[in-house]
Amino acid sequence: MDDHVFMDAEIRPNRSLSQRGFMVLITVVTVLNCASAAVFLSMGAVFVPMFLGLDLAAIVVAFLASYAAAKQIERVRVTDRQVQVFQETPKMRKLLWESPTAFTRVTLLTEDDHVVDLRLALSGKEAPVARALSPSERAEFAKALEGAIYNARRARF
Repeated sequence: MDDHVFMDAEIRPNRSLSQRGFMVLITVVTVLNCASAAVFLSMGAVFVPMFLGLDLAAIVVAFLASYAAAKQIERVRVTDRQVQVFQETPKMRKLLWESPTAFTRVTLLTEDDHVVDLRLALSGKEAPVARALSPSERAEFAKALEGAIYNARRARF
């Protein structure tokens, strides 16, 4: 018997800089570093260009790590039988949380009227969900998740 799906949400981290924007940024930083290196070399500071090169390499590595993290997807699936949270990358799929729908709770932690964390809870165990979302998006997702779990419970009986 196939489970009826009440929610199948895919949460992707937001990256504001496109690949083209990345190339433009690196080009501008490279040109500025080369101009700065020329000025410092003319003043006799031979070690400064090496540090400017390290600076450029650090920026490239940071952006590459950011783009690699952007490929990780969190999938939240609610069926009439269970709630599952998966972490997916292009190469693998890992189950992070699985619990029966009937006993799963959604906990939204707030601090000074700001949403801090969203968690699934069952029998003293908790798992964070939707960390890639902004606080307001996390609050909306919590409402949708609670609604999906509620509807799944009702459909089961």
